[in-house]
Amino acid sequence: MSIRDWPEQERPREKLLAQGAAALSDAELLAIFLRTGVAGRSAVDLARHLLAEFGGLRQLLEAELAGFSAHLGLGPAKYAQLQAVLEMGRRHLAAQLQRDSALESPQAVRDYLKARLRHEPHEVFACLFLDTRHRVLAFEVLFHGSIDGASVYPRQVVKRALAHNAAALILTHNHPSGVAEPSQADRQLTQKLKEALALVEVRVLDHFVVGDGEPVSLAEYGWI
Repeated sequence: MSIRDWPEQERPREKLLAQGAAALSDAELLAIFLRTGVAGRSAVDLARHLLAEFGGLRQLLEAELAGFSAHLGLGPAKYAQLQAVLEMGRRHLAAQLQRDSALESPQAVRDYLKARLRHEPHEVFACLFLDTRHRVLAFEVLFHGSIDGASVYPRQVVKRALAHNAAALILTHNHPSGVAEPSQADRQLTQKLKEALALVEVRVLDHFVVGDGEPVSLAEYGWI
């Protein structure tokens, strides 16, 4: 049966307009993006099939072009559309942070860092550079690879903070394993960077570790 033949309140697009996007399942949201199904499958049926094949919505969103395009109903055009949607989401979150103080919008910070780092297949270390009112000046990925004292150079972090004329910053890195629990190396690195940045009067406000769930704040643990 075509979605057009469904009761109006059960059609994904009409349901979204009536109840809001949060009321829809992953399959219903994906069906709206797909727009049409394939022979013998409605858009919702195809969406359910794709979610099962990929293992979930996150895996589908983070798929590479080759893997994405190999599935029925998908291809380079859909991949380009999806990447555009994801990037618009990241820029929307960035715009929210630029309007408000990072300290007054802790959930906005977490949401932005998840959007930027959770999909990374390898560890990356980045900084949110802030002005005197703790509004975001810039976000930069500074280092790639295993995050420890040997791979993150305080001199480079200080150099970028001065280049942005930052008064404060928030450190962040991801754990590709999905487990966001800070390690002893994370704590030692945070202290090392805090001491280096204090010499140029730049405050380290927090260090977030990004995994599968909510980013973990070292400041909330009392480690900043």
